[in-house]
Amino acid sequence: MKTSTYLIIGGGMTGAAAVEGIRSIDPQGSIVMLSAEKHLPYNRPPLSKGLWKGKPLDSIWRKISAENTEIILGRQAVELEPDRKIVRDDQGEAYAYDKLLLATGGTPRRLPFGGDEVTYYRDLEDYRRLRSLTGPHARFGVIGGGFIGSEIAAALRMNGQKVVMLFPESGIGANIFPGDLAAFITDHFQEQGVEVLSGLQVVNIQGVNWGAVIQTSSGQSILVDHVVAGIGIRPNSDLAEAAGLAVENGILVDSFLRTSAPDIYAAGDVANFFAPALERRMRVEHEDNALQMGRTAGMNMAGASHAYTHIPLFYSDLFDLGYEAVGRLSAQMEIASEWKEPFREGTLYYLEDGRIEGVLLWNVWGQADQARQMIGKPYSQVHSEALHIEAG
Repeated sequence: MKTSTYLIIGGGMTGAAAVEGIRSIDPQGSIVMLSAEKHLPYNRPPLSKGLWKGKPLDSIWRKISAENTEIILGRQAVELEPDRKIVRDDQGEAYAYDKLLLATGGTPRRLPFGGDEVTYYRDLEDYRRLRSLTGPHARFGVIGGGFIGSEIAAALRMNGQKVVMLFPESGIGANIFPGDLAAFITDHFQEQGVEVLSGLQVVNIQGVNWGAVIQTSSGQSILVDHVVAGIGIRPNSDLAEAAGLAVENGILVDSFLRTSAPDIYAAGDVANFFAPALERRMRVEHEDNALQMGRTAGMNMAGASHAYTHIPLFYSDLFDLGYEAVGRLSAQMEIASEWKEPFREGTLYYLEDGRIEGVLLWNVWGQADQARQMIGKPYSQVHSEALHIEAG
């Protein structure tokens, strides 16, 4: 049995940030990181952004303190006994700990058909596979018009690939953007050479000798060489739930990122936390949250008492368009748009009962901290005090 002061389940950005947090408080305590991946921790955003724009693969790796730190790759944690403070992996190895962090991330949601014909884009191996499939005549079917689907479609097209997007919504990003902006983005993708088929459900995918046939709810059969899907993830909370920890859309944590079991913490994609500024619980699947929450959890595991009050940022690049956003964004909310140039540069405020819940900075950069300060304030107050964000 391996014994350590700190055991981290998960070898992604959250786990790596937790090591940094631990080491900022406890330079010597023993750390064991148990990762289901076969790679050392790396940054995920470049997989759908920078690597497709020429950024070198070597730039994605995260530096982790090697002092009294052991990283075990290719092992899946399958059993947790909180009372005994023991975790077991899929090869029968047992790990004893003083403090445990569950940074287990999420698993891509899968279609009930298609099998291995579909690449569910999530990790480095998915990137390598997709890269290997690109070619001068390749045609890709991208299922999903949300965050990952739109980024992958843009990345493939910018690398000269033929791309057809399919999704049930009315436009790209229609779940979070107002209808006029979603329509503009959809038109922009089409202008860049992406074939966009909106308002369609994919009902089957069949492999054929030359690729795959995607069948839609409208009766269309679309021939492609390869299929990529980005239809969201589900939090990997099964280990915690089987151990009796409180789980509801992820692992429930308190303001210090502690779970319902003593000495067990959770952070990153899998953690359901209370956001004071928004006065609600939420689960966030983006880089900024993974890094900030992971570091805070690590510090608290090592003896600090830092409440997690950070309002996470997320961002995206879509051809020559891009954005940063903070807070809660939903197309179902009231949205106040302030455009310097319609659909090209501006700020959108997402409101609930007149209160700012989220801010979208569309082609506006370097204003995220100012946007965070607006969360929770009445929109009328922001304008009366001339606090609104100026584009440009």
